[in-house]
Formats: sequence, structure tokens, C-alpha cells
Amino acid sequence: MAFFENVPKVKYEGSESTNPFAFKFYDAEREVAGKKMKEHLKFALSWWHTMVAGGRDPFGDETMARNYDGKTDPMELAKARVDAAFDFMDKLGIEYFCFHDADLAPEGNSLQERNDNLKEMVAYVKQKMQGTPIQLLWGTSNCFNHPRFMHGAATSCEADVFAWAATQVKNALDATIELGGKGYVFWGGREGYETLLNTNMGLEFDNYARMLKMAVRYARGKGYKGDFYIEPKPKEPTKHQYDFDVATCIAFLEKYDLMDDFKINIEANHATLAGHTFQHELRLARTFGVFGSVDANQGDLLLGWDTDQFPSNVYDSTLAMYEILKAGGFTNGGLNFDAKVRRASFTPEDIAYAYILGMDSFAFGLIKAQQLIEDGRIDDFVAKKYSSYETGIGEKIVKDQTDFADLEQYALSHGEPRLSSGRQEYLEGVVNSILLNGKFESER
Repeated sequence: MAFFENVPKVKYEGSESTNPFAFKFYDAEREVAGKKMKEHLKFALSWWHTMVAGGRDPFGDETMARNYDGKTDPMELAKARVDAAFDFMDKLGIEYFCFHDADLAPEGNSLQERNDNLKEMVAYVKQKMQGTPIQLLWGTSNCFNHPRFMHGAATSCEADVFAWAATQVKNALDATIELGGKGYVFWGGREGYETLLNTNMGLEFDNYARMLKMAVRYARGKGYKGDFYIEPKPKEPTKHQYDFDVATCIAFLEKYDLMDDFKINIEANHATLAGHTFQHELRLARTFGVFGSVDANQGDLLLGWDTDQFPSNVYDSTLAMYEILKAGGFTNGGLNFDAKVRRASFTPEDIAYAYILGMDSFAFGLIKAQQLIEDGRIDDFVAKKYSSYETGIGEKIVKDQTDFADLEQYALSHGEPRLSSGRQEYLEGVVNSILLNGKFESER
């Protein structure tokens, strides 16, 4: 019995449709700013939340059956997940997926068995990919769940754990390369500390950088030309994680001379946990030239942990797509739905509803972001706001043609500066007018 047998082929029907198994805004072949929607958005299925997660949260056990026709043998279950995942991606027109090694293949009873299981599963997935448009967006290794990583992985105080983690990363890189992935993510789920009383922070940072550099040397030596990503997260599970936010990651990459190989994989829920907006983290990444990929989800601002909900806030998705378009769009990255259905949404159909929600939210955001850019009022306002740097003393400042003595003479001779309004409310009104004008139907 197919796991998603009650999910039909999902097609675009337009914003007036009431069919729950239809896209209201995501029209894959529609052109926006010279590219098809599916090329702009590059939606990816997250293997861990979609095919594995059973609804467990910090206060409750699993509520969802993810046993795929009662499979009990670990490898048979893993292969049944592959079959179900490819059926699901075909039905929703999703052309990418992302994986952790631990979600794709069972742990086994030894490190060698773990490696062998992963190789077997990679071969099975590669066979399923043949004759389909489905590609691997990025891979990664789960170096945080197992008790061996209680002190971290690359930042562990135990050299044996560092060696084990390096082995996992090596094999996950092999899997990523074998499946044609264009990205590899490092999320330091345990790379942080609980208390500074027992922490050598300098050694931990140095060792984390050593792990990343080993990964780059190894993968580049095998001909890998894709991106490496760091994914920021501020807290949970450790009190302080070393990849706290985009700014922290940039400082780390700069310090250890890793900027040429690494970009940032930005998650919306992680941004809000850090006290930022999703747009802020995207803006910072594109400003510093490290924008890479996105984990598309949202958090619950009334809860203090990573709820990983499917994105529904179209204001956030619009402003996110505004930043992504301004960054030139995705190259090797895409929109990975690092999101899980709620514990009470426990049927396979609920997974389809969730993906339709997320895909429509970002399709809406893409349409509206392009309309904001074409409208031009925001860009025009920003240009005028900083126009004082285009001529006179401002131009001299920008061109490094002045110094303190000159600036003091200028300030003394010109007196109190004249200020202009920031007009925040006007600009927010512009955004509202674009979002609420109803111009989003396909013209195909």
C-alpha cells in the first residue's frame, strides 16, 4: 500500500480554488523576472521532518505512524521511506531533497556498519533518481543526536569523538557527491557550551575550523565544486552555540579564512530565536556576499524553542523573497522545508496540506517581491535617503578623499545638519498596498 495513496497529483488551480489538493499561487512554469517559478524557488523536501519525524516534542511522545506498512527491519524501513518520498515529490512537483545521513540510513551496530548502510542507501536513492527531475539540494551529517556527541562533535573535549565525527562527515560528503548534490551543510547542533567553567573556548573554535578545513580539502580533492554552508542557530540544545547568527558565522569564517568556500544556510525560525527577523539575516548575508540557501519555516513567537512550523506568513515570505531576488537568486541553494506538521496533524494527507501551504506562501512572496521591485518606490526612497553621499562632502567621504581636519572645518562652517524623515510608516504602507492589491494570477 502506498503511503501517500490518498494524495492526488497536485496542480495549480489559481487563488479562487477551494480544492485542498491544489496550488493557489505556485504555478511552476510561470515566468517571474525572466525565470520559471520552480527555478526561482527550488523547493526541497526535508528527509528528517517529512519522512522520519513522528511528532515528538519536548513534552510529548510521537503521535504519527512513520513505519511504512509496518516495516521493522531498519534497512527495509529506510528503503520504504525512499519509495514514499519519491512518490510524494512526484505528486507535488518537488524537484529537490535534503538529508542527514542518520535519517537516510540506520545507525547499525558499529561505525563500519553505519558506513555500509549509508552506501547501500545512497545506491538505492540514486537508482530512484534516474529518469526523474529530482535532484539532491544538499546533504549533511547528524553529529548531535547520539549520546557520544554530548560534549559536541568537532568541539568535543574527546579527540576520539572528533575522529568519529570526521568519519561521519567524510561519508556524508561521499554520499552528497555521489548523488550530485551542490551543497553540504554544517549545523553545529552541539557545537557550543553549557557553562564556561568547563570550556576551553579557544580550542573548541580552533577545532571546529580544523574540521571544516578538512572537509573542504577532502571534498575539493574529489572534484566537488559546490557550496559549503554553515547554518546559524542561537540556542537549543546548548545554552550558547558557536553558530549563533549570521554575524557570528561571518566573524568565524573571516577569522579562519573560510569565506572563499562557505556561505550561509539561513533558517527563518533560527533567525527569530536569535532575536532577529528572517529578513535581517538574509540582508546581512547578501550584504557580506555569503547568501547561500534557506531553510523555509517559521516559529511561534510565543514559544521559546524551535517549533519548525510550515511557513504561512506571507509578509515574511514576501520580504524574504525580496532579499533573495536582490541577492541575485539562488545558485546552488534553494528553499528546503525544514518544517514539520503539528503533532495533531498526524495523517499522510496532512503532510501534503503542509507542503502546499509552504509552497504557496513562498510563491505568493515571490510574486509580491517582484512587484515591490518593479514598483520602485522603496528603491527610490532608499536612494534619495542616502543621496548626500553622491555629491559634495558625502562623495569625498565615500571616495576616502577627506580626513578629520577637513570634516571638522566642514562641520564648523555648515552648522547644524538638516535631517530628513525616515518615513517608516509610509514605506510599510507601500508594502501593504502591494500585498493587498490582488495582482497575482498567472498570465500564462
